[in-house]
Amino acid sequence: MMTGLVDFYGVHAFWLWVAIAAAVLAIEIAFGSGWLLWPAACAAVVAILSLFTHNAALEIGLFAVLTIATTLAARRFWPRNRQPETDINDNVARLVGHHGRVTAAFIHGAGRVLVDGKEWAAESVDGSALELEAIVEVVGLSGGSRLRVRAQA
Repeated sequence: MMTGLVDFYGVHAFWLWVAIAAAVLAIEIAFGSGWLLWPAACAAVVAILSLFTHNAALEIGLFAVLTIATTLAARRFWPRNRQPETDINDNVARLVGHHGRVTAAFIHGAGRVLVDGKEWAAESVDGSALELEAIVEVVGLSGGSRLRVRAQA
């Protein structure tokens, strides 16, 4: 049984490493962790080198060393805490930083603003009364869908 595997490896080493690379890459694509890219790439490199080496122990050792080295390098340079981006489907959160104009004068710090072609309930950050047609900047959210705005100078 073992001699059959050794013979198979001797004849098809390149394709075996390509299959390993493809399998690891398929798992990476299925789960999307980003960490299995390195072993997949290392298996592809070893596949190419197997065309010249014809030494199973060297190839397995090289795969192990390359995988460890690339994974450690990736840990060093890959961003660990990627900030979650705002959801493009969240109509309210995407408005932060946008400018608009007052469509209903603010009374007691609350009124309505037009931002990106849609009218929104809003409150001023400092509680000031904003005049009709005043230009405002959206600086945050209050209560889920109420915009927090400040007057533009």
